[in-house]
Amino acid sequence: MKKIIVVIVLVVIGIASYFYVSKNHRNIAKEEATYQFTADELASQFAINPDQAESKYLNQVIKVSGTISEANELELVLDHTVVCLFQNTPNLPSKNKILTLKGRFIGYDNLLEQLKLDQCIIIN
Repeated sequence: MKKIIVVIVLVVIGIASYFYVSKNHRNIAKEEATYQFTADELASQFAINPDQAESKYLNQVIKVSGTISEANELELVLDHTVVCLFQNTPNLPSKNKILTLKGRFIGYDNLLEQLKLDQCIIIN
């Protein structure tokens, strides 16, 4: 009887794990942005109260505008504070150009004082 219960529990755990791993992923490109900021406005909210701001914006789709301060194949940085990670390599505009993009907020790095977005797409 104990062996049957153990097998049933293992099967249930296996099925639950499969559905958890294979659930549909969000398509940030099709979602509307919940919030819209300039990079400086967003950074100032984290300067005032980082914990409250992070809990408010975590996993939310946001639009951010700013000047490109750094760029490489998979990421760019707006106004030295917002790091945007891309899934696909886009044709990135040159440095010092003003840009608006949309992405999912994934966290705040206290050490580098950077805000991180992933699945970013360039709006203009």
